[in-house]
Amino acid sequence: MGEFGRRCVEDELEWAYEAPKLLAACDELFLRGSEPRICQQVRNFTMTWNPDKFLSRTPEQLKKHYEIEKELAARLRNASAEERRFLYSALYDELYRRVPDHPQLTIKTSNEEKTRYVAAQMKLLRRYLSTDTTFLEIGPGDCALSLEVARHVKQVYAVDVSDEITKGLAAPDNFRLVLSDGSSIPVPPNSVNVAYSNQLMEHLHPDDAMVQLRGIYNALANTGIYICITPNRLTGPHDISSYFDATATGFHLKEYTVSELTNLFRQAGFSKSRVIVGARGIYVRSSVLLTILCEKLLDAVPYPLGKLRVLGRLFRLLLGIRIIGIK
Repeated sequence: MGEFGRRCVEDELEWAYEAPKLLAACDELFLRGSEPRICQQVRNFTMTWNPDKFLSRTPEQLKKHYEIEKELAARLRNASAEERRFLYSALYDELYRRVPDHPQLTIKTSNEEKTRYVAAQMKLLRRYLSTDTTFLEIGPGDCALSLEVARHVKQVYAVDVSDEITKGLAAPDNFRLVLSDGSSIPVPPNSVNVAYSNQLMEHLHPDDAMVQLRGIYNALANTGIYICITPNRLTGPHDISSYFDATATGFHLKEYTVSELTNLFRQAGFSKSRVIVGARGIYVRSSVLLTILCEKLLDAVPYPLGKLRVLGRLFRLLLGIRIIGIK
């Protein structure tokens, strides 16, 4: 799931995934032809932004992917907690078998791109790390970030559901890969100074998300922090259902707002939450209340007009969720 999360950042948040939302909104808004000139201008802008990416799969391929992922996600949503312990990896494997043109299988990431991806995350994390830090990453994928962090801290725990990706990994002495059932955090309690996940929370069943949050809270030392990055529901959906639905129905089992996540953090025991906004290595603290106000204003925009939010980079900057929970 960590690897899948990484791909979400590289693929699903790119223009190739945003363009269909804009086109769908345009078609729905102007279906009756009241503003054909405006609609055509928007369509031309969308198609010329990055046509190779946008046209990489046919509408029929996208529809097939959507139907399969929606079917599998429904099984996961309706499964019991015991069943979900085994279903996460099994259903993702089934998805990749039945959708051979899935971007995760067809789009290869170069070493240079991986290096840039790690460097971008380090720009956010570095200020919270020191040589005395114990760091926890949930959903580390290929562990590239955790291995880089290990060069700067005392101890790193990387918690994932499988060690398949990292078999044969040459790891330093201060690095430990820990296997989980998808929601538990099996590391020593009160031992972690900084916990981190990126594009993971939205893939969890809501019940498992709370279990995991409480596990992270228990793993944190006093005043330890959890940095959680996840897409905002109001600028989504951010999975394959973005082409077809107003809300996520694929393997993003639940997308959140800042308001919803801060409430979850409070229920899990965190004493306070902070919101970080920014991009390209420049991040600043923002007011939680101001961010929630922006969400309420944006949420008041009726659908499908609200899907035109993808044009508003300011909203993406303000509402892309980077929450820090403090124990």
